[in-house]
Amino acid sequence: MTNPLTVSRSSVTPPPTDDLERLTHELEHRSAEEILRWASRRYGAGLTCASSLGLEDVVVIDLIARAGLPIDVFTLDTGLLFPETYDLKRRIEAKYGVAVRSVVPQFTVVEQGEREGPELWRREPNRCCELRKVLPLQATLARFDAWITAIRRDQTPERANAPVVSWDGRFGLVKINPLVRWTFDEVTAYVQMYDVPHNPLHDRNYPSIGCQPCTSPVTAGEDPRSGRWRGIEKTECGLHLKAPAAET
Repeated sequence: MTNPLTVSRSSVTPPPTDDLERLTHELEHRSAEEILRWASRRYGAGLTCASSLGLEDVVVIDLIARAGLPIDVFTLDTGLLFPETYDLKRRIEAKYGVAVRSVVPQFTVVEQGEREGPELWRREPNRCCELRKVLPLQATLARFDAWITAIRRDQTPERANAPVVSWDGRFGLVKINPLVRWTFDEVTAYVQMYDVPHNPLHDRNYPSIGCQPCTSPVTAGEDPRSGRWRGIEKTECGLHLKAPAAET
């Protein structure tokens, strides 16, 4: 029996590079809503939206709901999220009348501890992220042709050149970033203007929120993502890393 968490899409053929370059050029200066409408028309039921329920993610959900777009939305429930994050998910579903699907890892936190040892996130955070985030995401995206994320260019150096539309070789489908040109100030202004439900931890010096054991508040002057995996050289969980270059 095939393990659903080891599904590979490496055999999926990416769209021609010229087409992606043309699309990202055409969409570069379109509004986030226009990008979402384009994506919904182009990919239909083959489109999904991955939401970590962070400040940017709730903006994307609000935009989707306001436009009445039939876009599937899911979140990766690692079993280690903050109580405030679980409560936010319930509030979003109630306000917008949408279902935010919970995608869970193959093993519970307890089962993972029995297999890998306790508190894997402290000893091998990359391994923990792989098991609880990357593999579940891979299995979910294998059912779709394109996915929407809420990444922005100003979040990390690794995201500074992120295009609006690209081929995600890591997961084998098209990746769409409608907020890629937005700034943090624009995100917060939108949340305030439209009274978008958001995680109260954002108001308590948590600009970037992930799993509870690996997230801490930041102080004035610190990088917004310095509270993620504090004390180790890690800034990404692995969901938005580029696929490794092919060997020659």
